[in-house]
Amino acid sequence: MEGHDNKSQEIFSKILRAGRRTYFFDVRSTRADDYYLTITESKKHTNEDGSAYYKKHKIYLYKEDFARFKEIFDDVTKFIIDEKGEEIISDYEPKENESSDSKEEDNKGDDSKEDGDKDSNSFTNIEFEDI
Repeated sequence: MEGHDNKSQEIFSKILRAGRRTYFFDVRSTRADDYYLTITESKKHTNEDGSAYYKKHKIYLYKEDFARFKEIFDDVTKFIIDEKGEEIISDYEPKENESSDSKEEDNKGDDSKEDGDKDSNSFTNIEFEDI
């Protein structure tokens, strides 16, 4: 293949923008000229000085795993829709004095407290990407 170097080549791409997250679905080519899929989540964060930076997480998905991946993905998304419907449920309302990044992460899953009402049993929700 002319122009083929040691890096994988991008063949086909789709982008899904979802708020502060962007998902990239990229078909790439191996050196053996076979295809695989990369799924990249890019999430925008803000530094204290107001400048933006992005955290990225990538999944490599190979053809031999496509059928099972799709089957399991379909099963879990169907379960969520069947259990909770397609309506987006969010009671989160940003506080005016917080940065958009810290308040979203701190308040995920915390629907029992009013603004300013903190008790000694409160906790911080830590996600895998925070570790």
